[in-house]
Amino acid sequence: MNHPLLLDSEVAGAVLDHALALGADFAELFIERRRRSQISLLSSQIESISGGLDFGIGIRLCYGHKVLYGYTNSRERAELLRIVTLLAAKDRRDPLTTRTAFNFLTHADHHPVRQPLERDRMLEAKIAYLHTLDRVARAESPLISQFSGSALGWEQEVSLFNSEGLQMSDRRHYNRLSAQAIASKGGEQSTGSDSPGALMGWEHSALIDPQQLAQGAARQALIKLGASPCPSGKLPVIMDNGFGGVIFHEACGHLLETTSVAKQASVFHDKMGELIANPVVSAVDEGVTPHAWGSLNVDDEGMATQRTQLIKEGVLTGFLADRMGALKTGYPRTGSGRRESYKFAPASRMRNTYIEAGPHSLDDMLATVEYGIYAKKMGGGSVQPGTGEFNFNVQEAYLIEQGKVTRPLKSATLIGTGPQVLKEISMVGNNLALAAGMCGSVSGSVPASVGQPAIKVDSILVGGNG
Repeated sequence: MNHPLLLDSEVAGAVLDHALALGADFAELFIERRRRSQISLLSSQIESISGGLDFGIGIRLCYGHKVLYGYTNSRERAELLRIVTLLAAKDRRDPLTTRTAFNFLTHADHHPVRQPLERDRMLEAKIAYLHTLDRVARAESPLISQFSGSALGWEQEVSLFNSEGLQMSDRRHYNRLSAQAIASKGGEQSTGSDSPGALMGWEHSALIDPQQLAQGAARQALIKLGASPCPSGKLPVIMDNGFGGVIFHEACGHLLETTSVAKQASVFHDKMGELIANPVVSAVDEGVTPHAWGSLNVDDEGMATQRTQLIKEGVLTGFLADRMGALKTGYPRTGSGRRESYKFAPASRMRNTYIEAGPHSLDDMLATVEYGIYAKKMGGGSVQPGTGEFNFNVQEAYLIEQGKVTRPLKSATLIGTGPQVLKEISMVGNNLALAAGMCGSVSGSVPASVGQPAIKVDSILVGGNG
Protein backbone atom coordinates (compact mmCIF):
# COMPACT_ATOMS: atom_id res chain seq x y z
CA MET A 1 0.00 0.00 0.00
CA ASN A 2 1.33 3.44 -0.88
CA HIS A 3 0.45 7.03 -0.01
CA PRO A 4 0.93 10.38 -1.76
CA LEU A 5 4.53 11.57 -1.84
CA LEU A 6 5.37 14.57 0.29
CA LEU A 7 7.93 16.00 -2.15
CA ASP A 8 7.88 16.34 -5.92
CA SER A 9 10.06 13.61 -7.43
CA GLU A 10 11.63 16.04 -9.92
CA VAL A 11 12.84 18.23 -7.04
CA ALA A 12 14.08 15.17 -5.16
CA GLY A 13 16.00 13.97 -8.21
CA ALA A 14 17.66 17.34 -8.70
CA VAL A 15 18.77 17.47 -5.06
CA LEU A 16 20.18 13.94 -5.07
CA ASP A 17 21.93 14.52 -8.41
CA HIS A 18 23.53 17.62 -6.89
CA ALA A 19 24.81 15.54 -3.96
CA LEU A 20 26.32 12.98 -6.32
CA ALA A 21 27.84 15.76 -8.41
CA LEU A 22 29.65 16.85 -5.24
CA GLY A 23 31.10 13.35 -4.91
CA ALA A 24 28.82 11.78 -2.31
CA ASP A 25 28.74 7.97 -2.40
CA PHE A 26 25.12 7.95 -1.27
CA ALA A 27 22.43 10.56 -0.69
CA GLU A 28 18.96 10.38 0.80
CA LEU A 29 15.93 12.57 1.46
CA PHE A 30 13.57 11.65 4.32
CA ILE A 31 10.37 13.68 4.26
CA GLU A 32 7.99 13.57 7.22
CA ARG A 33 4.63 15.06 8.17
CA ARG A 34 3.42 14.30 11.71
CA ARG A 35 0.11 15.06 13.40
CA ARG A 36 -0.18 14.67 17.16
CA SER A 37 -3.06 14.75 19.64
CA GLN A 38 -3.04 14.28 23.42
CA ILE A 39 -5.71 14.57 26.10
CA SER A 40 -4.68 14.47 29.76
CA LEU A 41 -6.76 14.08 32.94
CA LEU A 42 -5.70 14.96 36.49
CA SER A 43 -7.68 15.34 39.71
CA SER A 44 -10.85 14.12 37.96
CA GLN A 45 -10.67 17.00 35.46
CA ILE A 46 -9.43 17.27 31.89
CA GLU A 47 -6.15 19.04 32.43
CA SER A 48 -5.12 19.68 28.83
CA ILE A 49 -6.02 19.03 25.20
CA SER A 50 -3.14 19.55 22.82
CA GLY A 51 -2.17 18.80 19.26
CA GLY A 52 0.10 19.90 16.49
CA LEU A 53 1.47 19.41 13.00
CA ASP A 54 5.14 19.22 12.08
CA PHE A 55 6.78 18.90 8.66
CA GLY A 56 10.40 18.59 7.67
CA ILE A 57 12.98 17.06 5.36
CA GLY A 58 16.14 15.33 6.51
CA ILE A 59 19.09 15.23 4.10
CA ARG A 60 21.81 12.59 4.49
CA LEU A 61 25.07 12.44 2.52
CA CYS A 62 27.55 9.59 2.93
CA TYR A 63 31.23 9.77 2.01
CA GLY A 64 32.55 6.31 2.80
CA HIS A 65 31.78 5.75 6.49
CA LYS A 66 31.30 9.48 7.12
CA VAL A 67 27.69 10.67 7.50
CA LEU A 68 26.69 14.31 7.01
CA TYR A 69 23.18 15.30 8.02
CA GLY A 70 21.00 18.37 7.90
CA TYR A 71 17.29 19.20 7.90
CA THR A 72 14.83 21.91 6.98
CA ASN A 73 11.13 22.71 7.09
CA SER A 74 11.19 23.92 3.50
CA ARG A 75 10.28 22.03 0.31
CA GLU A 76 11.93 24.65 -1.89
CA ARG A 77 14.46 23.30 -4.39
CA ALA A 78 16.89 26.18 -3.79
CA GLU A 79 16.91 25.61 -0.02
CA LEU A 80 17.47 21.86 -0.38
CA LEU A 81 20.32 22.44 -2.85
CA ARG A 82 21.85 25.00 -0.48
CA ILE A 83 21.87 22.51 2.41
CA VAL A 84 23.49 19.83 0.26
CA THR A 85 26.20 22.29 -0.80
CA LEU A 86 26.89 23.23 2.84
CA LEU A 87 27.01 19.61 3.99
CA ALA A 88 29.43 18.64 1.23
CA ALA A 89 31.68 21.68 1.58
CA LYS A 90 34.60 19.86 3.24
CA ASP A 91 34.23 16.54 1.41
CA ARG A 92 33.77 17.47 -2.26
CA ARG A 93 35.42 15.13 -4.75
CA ASP A 94 34.99 13.89 -8.29
CA PRO A 95 31.37 12.94 -8.98
CA LEU A 96 30.22 9.35 -9.41
CA THR A 97 27.17 10.12 -11.53
CA THR A 98 24.71 12.94 -12.09
CA ARG A 99 21.42 11.22 -12.81
CA THR A 100 19.04 9.43 -10.45
CA ALA A 101 16.18 7.39 -11.91
CA PHE A 102 13.55 6.45 -9.34
CA ASN A 103 11.86 3.09 -8.93
CA PHE A 104 8.80 3.35 -6.68
CA LEU A 105 8.84 0.73 -3.91
CA THR A 106 5.46 -0.85 -3.29
CA HIS A 107 4.66 -2.64 -0.06
CA ALA A 108 1.66 -4.15 1.67
CA ASP A 109 0.10 -2.38 4.64
CA HIS A 110 0.19 -5.00 7.38
CA HIS A 111 -1.23 -2.60 9.96
CA PRO A 112 -4.42 -1.05 8.51
CA VAL A 113 -6.13 1.59 10.61
CA ARG A 114 -9.87 2.13 11.08
CA GLN A 115 -9.99 5.38 13.07
CA PRO A 116 -7.02 7.51 11.95
CA LEU A 117 -6.05 10.74 13.60
CA GLU A 118 -6.63 12.80 10.47
CA ARG A 119 -10.36 11.98 10.71
CA ASP A 120 -10.38 12.22 14.49
CA ARG A 121 -13.85 13.11 15.71
CA MET A 122 -13.43 11.04 18.85
CA LEU A 123 -12.75 13.85 21.31
CA GLU A 124 -15.86 13.16 23.40
CA ALA A 125 -15.18 9.42 23.37
CA LYS A 126 -11.61 9.97 24.59
CA ILE A 127 -12.74 12.31 27.36
CA ALA A 128 -15.37 9.79 28.45
CA TYR A 129 -12.77 6.99 28.43
CA LEU A 130 -10.43 8.99 30.71
CA HIS A 131 -13.24 9.84 33.12
CA THR A 132 -14.14 6.14 33.29
CA LEU A 133 -10.54 5.32 34.19
CA ASP A 134 -10.59 7.93 36.94
CA ARG A 135 -13.92 6.77 38.37
CA VAL A 136 -12.96 3.08 38.41
CA ALA A 137 -9.55 3.69 39.99
CA ARG A 138 -10.95 5.84 42.79
CA ALA A 139 -13.72 3.31 43.47
CA GLU A 140 -11.10 0.67 44.32
CA SER A 141 -10.33 2.25 47.69
CA PRO A 142 -10.57 5.54 49.61
CA LEU A 143 -6.78 5.26 49.87
CA ILE A 144 -6.48 6.17 46.17
CA SER A 145 -5.56 9.82 46.61
CA GLN A 146 -4.79 10.78 43.03
CA PHE A 147 -5.25 9.50 39.50
CA SER A 148 -3.94 10.70 36.15
CA GLY A 149 -4.64 9.40 32.69
CA SER A 150 -3.93 10.28 29.09
CA ALA A 151 -4.83 9.34 25.52
CA LEU A 152 -2.01 9.99 23.08
CA GLY A 153 -2.16 9.51 19.33
CA TRP A 154 -0.01 10.47 16.40
CA GLU A 155 0.11 9.90 12.68
CA GLN A 156 3.42 9.86 10.83
CA GLU A 157 3.51 10.14 7.04
CA VAL A 158 6.89 9.57 5.43
CA SER A 159 8.33 9.65 1.92
CA LEU A 160 11.87 8.65 1.06
CA PHE A 161 14.11 9.12 -1.97
CA ASN A 162 17.70 7.98 -2.30
CA SER A 163 20.46 8.07 -4.89
CA GLU A 164 20.11 4.35 -5.61
CA GLY A 165 16.71 5.15 -7.12
CA LEU A 166 14.54 4.14 -4.19
CA GLN A 167 11.26 6.03 -3.85
CA MET A 168 8.69 5.00 -1.25
CA SER A 169 6.01 6.29 1.10
CA ASP A 170 4.35 4.98 4.24
CA ARG A 171 1.84 6.05 6.90
CA ARG A 172 1.94 4.99 10.53
CA HIS A 173 -0.67 5.47 13.24
CA TYR A 174 0.12 5.15 16.94
CA ASN A 175 -2.19 5.11 19.94
CA ARG A 176 -1.22 4.89 23.61
CA LEU A 177 -3.35 4.96 26.74
CA SER A 178 -1.97 5.67 30.19
CA ALA A 179 -3.26 5.21 33.73
CA GLN A 180 -1.42 6.09 36.95
CA ALA A 181 -2.84 5.82 40.46
CA ILE A 182 -1.38 7.05 43.75
CA ALA A 183 -2.31 5.44 47.06
CA SER A 184 -1.68 7.26 50.34
CA LYS A 185 -1.83 6.21 53.98
CA GLY A 186 -0.33 8.26 56.77
CA GLY A 187 2.90 9.68 55.40
CA GLU A 188 3.42 6.88 52.90
CA GLN A 189 2.65 6.96 49.19
CA SER A 190 2.92 4.39 46.42
CA THR A 191 2.11 4.38 42.72
CA GLY A 192 0.79 1.95 40.15
CA SER A 193 0.68 2.46 36.40
CA ASP A 194 0.23 0.93 32.98
CA SER A 195 0.54 2.37 29.46
CA PRO A 196 -0.54 0.01 26.68
CA GLY A 197 0.18 1.09 23.11
CA ALA A 198 -0.35 -0.19 19.58
CA LEU A 199 0.33 0.64 15.94
CA MET A 200 -3.36 1.49 15.52
CA GLY A 201 -5.81 4.34 15.56
CA TRP A 202 -8.39 5.03 18.27
CA GLU A 203 -9.88 1.56 17.64
CA HIS A 204 -7.09 0.41 19.99
CA SER A 205 -9.22 1.63 22.92
CA ALA A 206 -11.84 -1.02 22.17
CA LEU A 207 -9.21 -3.66 22.95
CA ILE A 208 -8.22 -2.11 26.30
CA ASP A 209 -10.98 -2.47 28.88
CA PRO A 210 -10.90 0.80 30.88
CA GLN A 211 -12.05 -1.04 34.00
CA GLN A 212 -9.18 -3.52 33.86
CA LEU A 213 -6.63 -0.81 33.04
CA ALA A 214 -7.72 1.44 35.92
CA GLN A 215 -8.13 -1.39 38.41
CA GLY A 216 -4.70 -2.73 37.54
CA ALA A 217 -3.04 0.62 38.26
CA ALA A 218 -5.00 1.15 41.46
CA ARG A 219 -4.44 -2.35 42.82
CA GLN A 220 -0.73 -2.14 42.11
CA ALA A 221 -0.53 1.09 44.14
CA LEU A 222 -2.57 -0.41 47.00
CA ILE A 223 -0.51 -3.62 47.13
CA LYS A 224 2.71 -1.65 47.46
CA LEU A 225 1.26 0.50 50.24
CA GLY A 226 2.42 -1.05 53.47
CA ALA A 227 4.49 -3.74 51.70
CA SER A 228 7.39 -5.38 53.53
CA PRO A 229 10.98 -4.26 52.97
CA CYS A 230 12.73 -6.30 50.28
CA PRO A 231 15.57 -8.59 51.37
CA SER A 232 18.96 -8.04 49.73
CA GLY A 233 21.70 -10.30 48.47
CA LYS A 234 22.13 -12.82 45.65
CA LEU A 235 18.80 -14.58 45.24
CA PRO A 236 16.82 -16.50 42.61
CA VAL A 237 14.38 -14.19 40.85
CA ILE A 238 11.40 -14.99 38.67
CA MET A 239 10.64 -12.11 36.30
CA ASP A 240 7.14 -12.16 34.86
CA ASN A 241 6.19 -11.59 31.25
CA GLY A 242 5.61 -8.40 29.27
CA PHE A 243 7.57 -5.43 30.61
CA GLY A 244 9.95 -7.82 32.35
CA GLY A 245 11.66 -7.85 28.95
CA VAL A 246 12.95 -4.32 29.56
CA ILE A 247 16.14 -5.78 31.07
CA PHE A 248 16.89 -7.83 27.94
CA HIS A 249 16.08 -4.80 25.77
CA GLU A 250 18.29 -2.37 27.67
CA ALA A 251 21.11 -4.58 28.92
CA CYS A 252 21.43 -6.94 25.92
CA GLY A 253 19.46 -5.63 22.93
CA HIS A 254 21.42 -2.40 22.55
CA LEU A 255 24.63 -4.44 22.56
CA LEU A 256 23.37 -6.31 19.47
CA GLU A 257 22.84 -3.17 17.36
CA THR A 258 25.56 -2.41 14.83
CA THR A 259 25.51 1.13 16.25
CA SER A 260 27.62 -0.27 19.10
CA VAL A 261 29.03 -3.38 17.37
CA ALA A 262 30.75 -1.33 14.63
CA LYS A 263 32.64 0.68 17.27
CA GLN A 264 33.49 -2.49 19.23
CA ALA A 265 31.65 -0.79 22.08
CA SER A 266 29.66 -3.97 22.74
CA VAL A 267 30.88 -6.98 24.70
CA PHE A 268 29.22 -9.11 22.00
CA HIS A 269 30.97 -7.52 18.99
CA ASP A 270 33.19 -10.58 18.39
CA LYS A 271 30.92 -13.31 19.77
CA MET A 272 28.93 -14.26 16.65
CA GLY A 273 28.31 -18.03 16.63
CA GLU A 274 29.34 -18.41 20.27
CA LEU A 275 27.29 -19.53 23.26
CA ILE A 276 26.40 -16.32 25.13
CA ALA A 277 23.32 -17.50 27.06
CA ASN A 278 21.91 -20.58 28.71
CA PRO A 279 20.71 -22.92 25.91
CA VAL A 280 17.10 -22.48 27.11
CA VAL A 281 17.23 -18.89 25.81
CA SER A 282 16.22 -17.89 22.27
CA ALA A 283 15.53 -14.26 21.40
CA VAL A 284 14.31 -12.31 18.38
CA ASP A 285 13.79 -8.78 17.17
CA GLU A 286 11.10 -8.26 14.55
CA GLY A 287 8.93 -5.58 13.02
CA VAL A 288 6.22 -7.77 11.54
CA THR A 289 3.69 -8.60 14.30
CA PRO A 290 0.42 -6.96 13.17
CA HIS A 291 -0.29 -3.74 15.06
CA ALA A 292 2.46 -4.27 17.64
CA TRP A 293 3.81 -1.01 19.05
CA GLY A 294 7.29 -1.53 17.56
CA SER A 295 6.18 -2.89 14.17
CA LEU A 296 6.58 -1.16 10.81
CA ASN A 297 5.83 -1.87 7.15
CA VAL A 298 9.22 -0.48 6.14
CA ASP A 299 12.01 1.01 8.18
CA ASP A 300 13.18 4.62 7.89
CA GLU A 301 15.62 3.70 5.12
CA GLY A 302 12.87 2.15 2.96
CA MET A 303 13.62 -1.52 3.67
CA ALA A 304 10.82 -3.94 4.55
CA THR A 305 10.99 -5.00 8.17
CA GLN A 306 11.59 -8.62 9.00
CA ARG A 307 12.17 -11.16 11.76
CA THR A 308 15.77 -11.36 12.98
CA GLN A 309 16.91 -14.24 15.18
CA LEU A 310 19.34 -12.73 17.69
CA ILE A 311 19.96 -15.75 19.92
CA LYS A 312 19.10 -19.39 19.16
CA GLU A 313 19.37 -21.91 21.99
CA GLY A 314 21.94 -19.71 23.69
CA VAL A 315 24.05 -19.05 20.58
CA LEU A 316 24.48 -15.53 19.16
CA THR A 317 23.07 -15.69 15.63
CA GLY A 318 22.33 -12.13 14.54
CA PHE A 319 22.95 -8.41 14.88
CA LEU A 320 20.60 -5.55 13.99
CA ALA A 321 22.00 -3.60 11.05
CA ASP A 322 20.99 -0.43 9.25
CA ARG A 323 22.66 0.66 5.99
CA MET A 324 25.70 2.28 7.58
CA GLY A 325 26.02 -0.47 10.19
CA ALA A 326 26.04 -3.08 7.43
CA LEU A 327 28.68 -1.11 5.52
CA LYS A 328 30.93 -0.88 8.58
CA THR A 329 30.55 -4.45 9.86
CA GLY A 330 29.71 -6.57 6.82
CA TYR A 331 26.60 -7.98 8.50
CA PRO A 332 23.42 -7.89 6.35
CA ARG A 333 20.81 -5.17 6.75
CA THR A 334 17.81 -6.26 8.83
CA GLY A 335 15.24 -3.51 8.19
CA SER A 336 16.24 -1.90 11.48
CA GLY A 337 17.15 1.63 10.33
CA ARG A 338 15.02 3.91 12.50
CA ARG A 339 14.85 7.55 13.59
CA GLU A 340 12.62 9.67 15.78
CA SER A 341 11.91 12.20 13.04
CA TYR A 342 13.38 14.10 10.08
CA LYS A 343 15.76 15.77 12.55
CA PHE A 344 17.79 12.57 12.99
CA ALA A 345 19.91 10.39 10.73
CA PRO A 346 18.81 6.73 10.99
CA ALA A 347 20.66 4.13 13.06
CA SER A 348 20.24 0.44 13.85
CA ARG A 349 17.44 0.20 16.39
CA MET A 350 15.22 -2.44 17.99
CA ARG A 351 11.56 -2.94 17.03
CA ASN A 352 9.72 -5.71 18.95
CA THR A 353 12.46 -7.42 20.96
CA TYR A 354 11.77 -10.42 23.16
CA ILE A 355 12.87 -13.74 24.59
CA GLU A 356 10.81 -16.47 22.93
CA ALA A 357 8.36 -18.68 24.82
CA GLY A 358 9.52 -21.87 26.52
CA PRO A 359 7.78 -24.93 28.01
CA HIS A 360 7.21 -23.98 31.66
CA SER A 361 4.25 -22.53 33.54
CA LEU A 362 4.72 -19.84 36.16
CA ASP A 363 3.77 -22.38 38.85
CA ASP A 364 6.49 -24.73 37.54
CA MET A 365 9.08 -22.04 38.12
CA LEU A 366 7.77 -20.91 41.50
CA ALA A 367 7.87 -24.49 42.77
CA THR A 368 11.66 -24.60 42.27
CA VAL A 369 12.36 -21.56 44.48
CA GLU A 370 12.75 -22.07 48.21
CA TYR A 371 13.43 -18.40 48.97
CA GLY A 372 13.56 -15.65 46.36
CA ILE A 373 11.82 -12.79 44.62
CA TYR A 374 8.90 -12.71 42.18
CA ALA A 375 9.23 -9.59 40.03
CA LYS A 376 5.70 -9.31 38.68
CA LYS A 377 6.29 -5.99 36.94
CA MET A 378 9.56 -4.22 36.18
CA GLY A 379 10.07 -0.48 36.35
CA GLY A 380 12.74 1.81 34.97
CA GLY A 381 16.45 1.83 35.57
CA SER A 382 19.88 2.68 34.24
CA VAL A 383 22.29 0.78 31.97
CA GLN A 384 25.99 1.26 31.24
CA PRO A 385 26.51 1.29 27.45
CA GLY A 386 29.00 -1.25 26.19
CA THR A 387 28.97 -3.59 29.19
CA GLY A 388 25.24 -3.95 29.82
CA GLU A 389 25.64 -3.27 33.57
CA PHE A 390 22.19 -2.38 34.89
CA ASN A 391 20.26 -1.29 37.94
CA PHE A 392 16.46 -1.67 37.57
CA ASN A 393 13.71 -1.12 40.11
CA VAL A 394 10.89 -3.63 40.42
CA GLN A 395 7.55 -1.86 40.25
CA GLU A 396 5.64 -4.78 41.79
CA ALA A 397 7.52 -7.45 43.76
CA TYR A 398 6.67 -10.35 46.06
CA LEU A 399 8.56 -12.74 48.31
CA ILE A 400 8.70 -16.41 47.30
CA GLU A 401 8.88 -18.90 50.20
CA GLN A 402 8.81 -22.68 49.77
CA GLY A 403 7.62 -22.37 46.20
CA LYS A 404 4.73 -20.02 47.03
CA VAL A 405 4.21 -16.27 46.57
CA THR A 406 3.69 -14.92 50.07
CA ARG A 407 3.82 -11.17 50.72
CA PRO A 408 4.38 -7.99 48.69
CA LEU A 409 7.73 -6.20 48.88
CA LYS A 410 8.83 -2.61 48.38
CA SER A 411 12.05 -0.94 47.26
CA ALA A 412 13.30 -3.92 45.27
CA THR A 413 16.05 -3.42 42.71
CA LEU A 414 17.86 -5.87 40.43
CA ILE A 415 21.57 -5.30 39.80
CA GLY A 416 23.74 -7.13 37.29
CA THR A 417 24.88 -7.26 33.67
CA GLY A 418 23.01 -8.41 30.60
CA PRO A 419 25.63 -11.01 29.61
CA GLN A 420 25.60 -12.40 33.16
CA VAL A 421 21.81 -12.64 33.36
CA LEU A 422 21.61 -14.49 30.02
CA LYS A 423 23.72 -17.28 31.49
CA GLU A 424 21.72 -17.44 34.73
CA ILE A 425 18.32 -18.01 33.05
CA SER A 426 17.45 -21.66 33.70
CA MET A 427 13.70 -21.81 32.95
CA VAL A 428 11.56 -20.02 30.35
CA GLY A 429 7.77 -19.75 30.64
CA ASN A 430 5.01 -20.30 28.11
CA ASN A 431 3.23 -16.95 28.66
CA LEU A 432 4.98 -14.65 26.17
CA ALA A 433 3.63 -11.08 26.15
CA LEU A 434 4.80 -7.73 24.78
CA ALA A 435 4.66 -4.28 26.37
CA ALA A 436 5.00 -0.81 24.84
CA GLY A 437 7.85 1.55 25.58
CA MET A 438 9.87 4.39 24.10
CA CYS A 439 13.50 3.63 23.30
CA GLY A 440 16.14 6.35 23.23
CA SER A 441 19.45 6.19 21.34
CA VAL A 442 21.57 8.15 18.88
CA SER A 443 18.68 8.54 16.41
CA GLY A 444 16.21 9.82 19.02
CA SER A 445 13.24 8.22 20.76
CA VAL A 446 11.22 5.58 18.86
CA PRO A 447 8.32 3.25 19.77
CA ALA A 448 9.63 -0.20 20.69
CA SER A 449 8.05 -3.25 22.27
CA VAL A 450 9.84 -5.19 25.00
CA GLY A 451 8.74 -8.66 25.95
CA GLN A 452 9.32 -12.10 27.30
CA PRO A 453 7.52 -14.98 28.96
CA ALA A 454 8.17 -15.42 32.68
CA ILE A 455 11.81 -16.44 33.22
CA LYS A 456 13.72 -17.85 36.18
CA VAL A 457 17.11 -16.29 36.92
CA ASP A 458 18.97 -18.62 39.26
CA SER A 459 21.02 -15.91 40.91
CA ILE A 460 21.05 -12.13 40.65
CA LEU A 461 21.97 -9.37 43.08
CA VAL A 462 18.86 -7.96 44.71
CA GLY A 463 19.00 -4.58 46.38
CA GLY A 464 16.55 -3.91 49.18
CA ASN A 465 16.24 -2.37 52.63
CA GLY A 466 15.08 -5.48 54.47
